[in-house]
Amino acid sequence: MKQVAKVVASALLFGLVAGAAMVGVNVGAQKAGVTNQIVQEATQGSNSNTAETSASDSNKIATVTNSASSSDVTASGKTVSEVAKEAMPSVVAITNMMRYQQNGFSLFGSYESQETEVPASGSGVIIGKTDSELLIVTNNHVVTDSNSLSVTFVDNQNVNAEIKGTDASQDLAVVAVKLSDIPESTMNAISIATLGDSDALSVGDQVVAIGNALGYGQSVTTGIISAMNRDVETEEGTESGLLQTDAAINPGNSGGALLNMQGQVIGINVAKYSSTDVEGMGYSIPSAKAQKVIDSLSTLTTREQVPENERGYLGVQVKNIDKETAQSFGMPQGVFIYKFTEGSSAENSGLQEKDIITKLDGQGVTNFDDLQSLLAKYRAGETVTVTVERMDGTGKYVEQDVKVTLGSNPQASSNSSSGSNNGNSQNGQSGQDPFSQPNQNQQGSNGQNGNGGNNNGNSSNGNSNDGNQQNNNDELWKQFQQFFNQYQR
Repeated sequence: MKQVAKVVASALLFGLVAGAAMVGVNVGAQKAGVTNQIVQEATQGSNSNTAETSASDSNKIATVTNSASSSDVTASGKTVSEVAKEAMPSVVAITNMMRYQQNGFSLFGSYESQETEVPASGSGVIIGKTDSELLIVTNNHVVTDSNSLSVTFVDNQNVNAEIKGTDASQDLAVVAVKLSDIPESTMNAISIATLGDSDALSVGDQVVAIGNALGYGQSVTTGIISAMNRDVETEEGTESGLLQTDAAINPGNSGGALLNMQGQVIGINVAKYSSTDVEGMGYSIPSAKAQKVIDSLSTLTTREQVPENERGYLGVQVKNIDKETAQSFGMPQGVFIYKFTEGSSAENSGLQEKDIITKLDGQGVTNFDDLQSLLAKYRAGETVTVTVERMDGTGKYVEQDVKVTLGSNPQASSNSSSGSNNGNSQNGQSGQDPFSQPNQNQQGSNGQNGNGGNNNGNSSNGNSNDGNQQNNNDELWKQFQQFFNQYQR
């Protein structure tokens, strides 16, 4: 019994000592702040885990939000029908009554030449408004050779229009309609288009084309951007930097709108670059390229043709530098000055022989017809800015602007009274045009005079005895090369 009692007593004593030791450790730990540190670390660990979890959840939410935002951006694009409905009020149909020269023999065997008017259809896009005019952009070839223009709006209201400015080199033109000629109901029905950024396009982007296809009225086609920065060969030269689309671009669509899915105009359609031999290849002038031309042409004064005997005269003899010539001789395409007209009253001392005219008052020209068409709207005594390409000392062409005060055409009064189209009075002199090949009915050729009304080309005398003046093509080409070699020195 005594032994058992000792064991129990020992156990109790050990328990008391152990308990006291534990109490002492706890008290010491509390005094040293060890417990608080552990609790704090535990708390921080808990908070850290919570923060990581929250951050993870936040990232998931952010990802979902971004995804939703991206989806919203995509969803913000309109359907084809929505784009068409919103854009149609800013697209117009243009009717051009073109001059057409018809030559042939009558039933009685006599040779006849008569000029008739032929209607041609195109499209346009409303791009601005001034205090007095509504401005419409279209293709230059839509309005060229026009006797009269008319514009048909979305409500089928037809109104007369005038050419404000043209740029044949870019195949763009701006047409103006007087606000006073537009009924109020039509003004309420139409709208001004918003130009988009064609540089932001990517191959594969969906687009919508609207225009007056085949002259039937507004129609809509859709497709994608098939390619960008395309170069297309035409009869007038190379058109570069075009958008290619598989949206159908048909005759009558020229000058119409190519739109992105936000309803912004990102191109001006050009139907004449399309081919019936190929499907799904239409072309459009990108808005980034058209914008500069539109801004320039929109600032011009709208002019009407002046009477022939009052038209300004540039006082130069010129020759076209067409695409083939420009490529063969490394020259700019335009109107080449090879001689000044003797006795001209034009003050053009800033011009030089060998200059190549490319613009008149900021309006691009590619040939004499373009230049003549523009000059027909200027009177004698007016000052114009002629942009030329001039060869510098290194053999390179440099663009220069020259101020020219137009003179009077010395032949205008005689032409007007006689109704004839006289040849160049300098015929047979050193200014003879070296580019034209004489034939049986022609005594030489002097090219064209830089006036605003007459095409002073070859003079026909009906004489068939000038066979000694005939040149074969090889000899003519040789003379042609010699002439340009001389002028390129």
